[in-house]
Amino acid sequence: MFRWLHWIGVACILISAILLLITTISSPVIGDIGILKVMLTNQTHIRHSSVTFGTFGHCVLDVAPVTTDQDFCYPKAIGYKPAAIMSQIDGTSFSRAGTDTADALTNAFILHPVACGLAFIAGFCAFGGLIGSLVGTMIAIVAWLITVVVMAIDFAVFAIIKKHVNRDGSGSHAYYSVGMWTCLAAMILLLIGTIIVFFTCCTERRRKSRGATKEYRESKHSHRRRSVM
Repeated sequence: MFRWLHWIGVACILISAILLLITTISSPVIGDIGILKVMLTNQTHIRHSSVTFGTFGHCVLDVAPVTTDQDFCYPKAIGYKPAAIMSQIDGTSFSRAGTDTADALTNAFILHPVACGLAFIAGFCAFGGLIGSLVGTMIAIVAWLITVVVMAIDFAVFAIIKKHVNRDGSGSHAYYSVGMWTCLAAMILLLIGTIIVFFTCCTERRRKSRGATKEYRESKHSHRRRSVM
């Protein structure tokens, strides 16, 4: 009865996994995708340099004044120092507490691929009937919790960078970019998908239980009639 609804839930989980994958492969894996993007002031008539911060590092894009595309993506790492990077590139000043907080929390960005992987596993498990769907639901709940945590960390880290860049008077402008919004959308879709799959699992289990009870009663009634005859 609710089979179509179940597949909608599975689709939501898999789409959320794809969205988390986009956040995972943000800068420096794909330089143009960032969780935070900073537009710099050292622009020319053909270039407008920017810095993108992602899950495993950062890139500096459209480096002026070269006439050809010059994008510099730094080596991938678990944990990096966005405050120090902006201080070097743009002269942005940060408090010691802000710097230490931002630097320490970037180590938790490894949760992006973890949540992504769990969401994919949850979606594929949900193809496996009632048992698979129940297992998928439990995995999806864990993936959702991790997504909520890492999204909160994303906002905490990059809110510090964004605030200082936009208020330091340099003219540079920082804003949340694609990677942040895909993570937020993934969190919402993952929650919706998990609820739907869990609901359809409960409905299917109840339907099977009622069917088994009805079959047992009919069998028992038939046995009594035969005994009377």
